[in-house]
Amino acid sequence: MADLLEEAQNPIENHGIIGDMRSAALVADTGSIDFCCWPDFDSPSIFSALLDTTAAGIFQLAPDLPDARRQQIYLPDTNVLQTRWIAQDAVVEVTDLMPVGHNEDDLPRVVRRIEVRYGKANVRMRCRVRMDYSRAQMETYMDGEDVCFVAQGQPGMRLSATAGLRLEQDTAVAEFAMEQGQIIEFILGGIDDPQVAAGHCSRYFTDTLAFWRRWSGQSEYRGRWREMVNRSALTLKLLTSRKHGGIVAAATFGLPETRGGERNWDYRYSWIRDASFTVYAFMRLGYADEANAFMGWVKGRMGDCCADSTRLGILYALDGREELPEEHLQHLTGHGGATPVRIGNEAYKQTQLDIYGELMDAVYLANKYGEAISYEGWKHATQLVDHVCEHWQDKDVGIWEMRGQDQHFLHSRLMCWVALDRALRLAFKRSLPAPFDRWDAQRQAIHDDIWKNFWDADLGHFVQYKGSRNLDASMLLMPLVRFVGASDPRWLATLEAIEGTLVRDGLVYRYRNDDQHDDGLTGEEGAFTACSFWYVECLARAGRVEQAHLEFEQLLRYANPLGLYAEEFDVHGCHLGNTPQALSHLALISAASFLDRKLDGSKTLWQP
Repeated sequence: MADLLEEAQNPIENHGIIGDMRSAALVADTGSIDFCCWPDFDSPSIFSALLDTTAAGIFQLAPDLPDARRQQIYLPDTNVLQTRWIAQDAVVEVTDLMPVGHNEDDLPRVVRRIEVRYGKANVRMRCRVRMDYSRAQMETYMDGEDVCFVAQGQPGMRLSATAGLRLEQDTAVAEFAMEQGQIIEFILGGIDDPQVAAGHCSRYFTDTLAFWRRWSGQSEYRGRWREMVNRSALTLKLLTSRKHGGIVAAATFGLPETRGGERNWDYRYSWIRDASFTVYAFMRLGYADEANAFMGWVKGRMGDCCADSTRLGILYALDGREELPEEHLQHLTGHGGATPVRIGNEAYKQTQLDIYGELMDAVYLANKYGEAISYEGWKHATQLVDHVCEHWQDKDVGIWEMRGQDQHFLHSRLMCWVALDRALRLAFKRSLPAPFDRWDAQRQAIHDDIWKNFWDADLGHFVQYKGSRNLDASMLLMPLVRFVGASDPRWLATLEAIEGTLVRDGLVYRYRNDDQHDDGLTGEEGAFTACSFWYVECLARAGRVEQAHLEFEQLLRYANPLGLYAEEFDVHGCHLGNTPQALSHLALISAASFLDRKLDGSKTLWQP
């Protein structure tokens, strides 16, 4: 059998994800867990093979069936993953899960079970734990029949198995022959966790399947794309912190937006920007508890901001930390050679004025469909809206967190308008005290400013920032946030310009700026998944329903075989960037929900 520690990196799209809403792991269709941070989403990684060689940490479990066809599926309505090898003489499956803890402080456990469904096969397991992003000096030793992994300053781990384990170069190894009907179990978790005991894992499968199916069964979505929408909802739930209520933007860090390039970021944090999209998605699907829990996390950030008399942060760690300094992991070679591999995210230092609009949209939606805002919550909200009144004319870096020069970005101005608009609506509907005249005057001033300074009559479309001639896919949110009518002639002209400049076979690029106005980084990124779903929704809202339907179906084909999406696509439709990306799945849910309604009542035909 070939040495599994010499395998090449797996493509981004060749992965499923398992998790327990505290941590998560990526499982490739080769049977390897080649990315996992433990014990929390934003903890140091223990498996980093996806960003280096397998020597940086991997948990490989696979049969010796080199000519087998490989498939991955989720057990229906769950986040329990199954990887299958189908060969002439054997069918083997590995089932992976992370049991959802009964207590929020329970340490995550990775449970793996391999079973021969037909024939017989030789199997090999290798578990190489490399803590602290593969920087720690590891001590690996046998403890009875288990293998323990420890490093100074890191929580220790234990691997238990129903097959005999041995050590090879600080790696836990097992090799065994299996026959039809035979099952072998492995469980990896905390070194002192009494539940890390192989041979007693059947209850984990029963309980975990029941948990996910019970949760999935609460969905109120009954549309055409139920399987994809439910998969997106399950992914969002998996990326949600059961302890804090926030949702990480993605489970990973360092996966490149440009092959071999420097656009490699850490997305294991929660962005305020995602608030309105998350609340909208969960509320639309009937998950009021999740939406309220996330709003509880958001309200905590509002309180921190106002209590400390500081600006609202752009992103936070799930425990509320705002300072997330970047660090380059220079010892890692990167996915496909893309360096630097970054942890932390310096975006926390930036000014992004649009976040106030996304936050107030979330507050408005939560009040409309969920729990009413508290006295303290409204007090904090009014302070933030007053801040918008004072600063909406400032420059910032924009929604895409550009590392070039600050500008007056259209999207930032648009979302400042949203902040005031939603605050006024909420105050009126809830009879809440507010400086109505001042807020309304500022809302009107922003409205006039956008039409005066961001509409270019010569070009015949809106522009990315004041003085620019460029387009920006964030403009697709203009009708979605109800700033402009979806059939307004000026908006339709802008949509047509976006189609001619930023859309390639239904895939939408965020921007393609000229050399004089770059984003401060080298190389070009891929098409942005969320923008592509926003485009579908814009088409549907504009009455081009049949075209929207076709574009949506094509986008669904760009998902990986499990229905997961990363942040971006390359020119071949392969996945780029961190994965799975919450914003991608949020946008899918929104587009599917709106398109369902339009198709039910539309008689508009579109001819390609």
